[in-house]
Amino acid sequence: MSSLHAAPEPTTTSERGEGDLDDLLRRGLDWIERVAPYDLAAILVLEGHHLVVRCARGRLASEAVRGHRLDLAAFPTIREALETRRARGFSEDDHAHGDGDPFDGVLDLAPGHSCMVVPLCAGNVSYGVMTLDRERCEAYAPAVVNLVEVYGQVLALAIVNAQRGVSLARLHERDREQVRLLERELVGTALLDYDDSNDSPMRRLVTRARQVAMADAPVLICGEDGAGKGRLARAVHGWSKRAQEPFVAVDCTSEGDCERDLFGSLETRGRVDLARGGTLYLSSIHALPLALQRRLVRALDAAPDVRLIAASSLAAFQLEAEVGVDHFDAELFERLVAFTLNVPALRERGRDLAQLCAALLSDIERRTGRQGLRISDEGLKKLCRYGWPGNVRELATVLERAAIVTKDPVIDADILDVRASTSADHANVPTLASVQRQHIAQVLKLTDGRIYGSRGAAALLGLKPSTLQSKMKKLGLTREADARKK
Repeated sequence: MSSLHAAPEPTTTSERGEGDLDDLLRRGLDWIERVAPYDLAAILVLEGHHLVVRCARGRLASEAVRGHRLDLAAFPTIREALETRRARGFSEDDHAHGDGDPFDGVLDLAPGHSCMVVPLCAGNVSYGVMTLDRERCEAYAPAVVNLVEVYGQVLALAIVNAQRGVSLARLHERDREQVRLLERELVGTALLDYDDSNDSPMRRLVTRARQVAMADAPVLICGEDGAGKGRLARAVHGWSKRAQEPFVAVDCTSEGDCERDLFGSLETRGRVDLARGGTLYLSSIHALPLALQRRLVRALDAAPDVRLIAASSLAAFQLEAEVGVDHFDAELFERLVAFTLNVPALRERGRDLAQLCAALLSDIERRTGRQGLRISDEGLKKLCRYGWPGNVRELATVLERAAIVTKDPVIDADILDVRASTSADHANVPTLASVQRQHIAQVLKLTDGRIYGSRGAAALLGLKPSTLQSKMKKLGLTREADARKK
């Protein structure tokens, strides 16, 4: 008894598409036997001025048949069948005095055997021909030839559609590879080694992030702007089983481009599609319009092989407040909030500053060709005395600017464009966001939470109501009651 072995799994989408096309051809030939019995059925595809056997079925199918090709110039009747798009049943006279049989020299068939050539054409596309041969010396009946001709048209449509699917799969595979290459280029060496952090809260965050990475569930990363949420998202992707697949990022603050980026257009594939098998990273998820949030949920349901990582400068409780006023989709929030990672601000990670500088300078070296870049002791002291309102993103900018303006690989304090001060000084200086938040909260309290009208908060602040609501959303002032309390 012969043993059965499972076929190896195709490694790419395009390979699976090619396999599906071959399966379609086999099933198509198997089905036609119900209408027109045969000993050999073959599908020959056009390759320039030749026809080449791609699929063969029946008891006469052999390796010689499967490797067969014929020159169209030697078979004017087959060429005519393709041009007129009409099936043709061959007679004994055709075999004896005409072109002969397409498999002459490969099979020894009598001149009077049953033979039929069926063009496979759809629209303006000619795929090739289907041939049917039977050793029995009796021509196929005209009614059978006509029926098989109709079937050939249906099969040709299916083949052309399958070919388009294969072509799209190849484009998709190429797009995915391009995404992988771009990601490797963008990430570079700036993905600092989180495991070497000197900060205890950061080490705890890394432990949780590694656990979350292996869970393959959606993740919400919260933290101030520039704190490194994107870097942590890439690290989570790198620690996961999807590490070799694409990491596809979308900035949700660009409202005009966000819909096209996420879902694509008639001409392009969307990022949700490109992220299949990998990770879709959405920065500033709170800025994504509610309608697109709901569309995203549906898209992820239809593409379950996409891991979602989202980042927000709002804390989880603030996003929950957004759900309460119908500014954030409840289902999306429930998916994300199960695994939440909170990235500390750079001013809270002073012990990691030297390590961060080394990682960022390594990335600058890779991009600029510089070698041996490092911070002097005095330079590091100056950086430690700065409050970093812009977090890691600001640090990267300061270091890159310093590397550009000096030829010396050692970056000293006088090259670093930051205002050295004590930590206490910075602790007493409120951020612009906190000042705005406090002021808007006070005005909302004065108006008893009213936004619209001549006595509303928008009018008192000199803003459009829609602008005020946008600012409230960004600052976490979402409920009128909350605003009055704060």
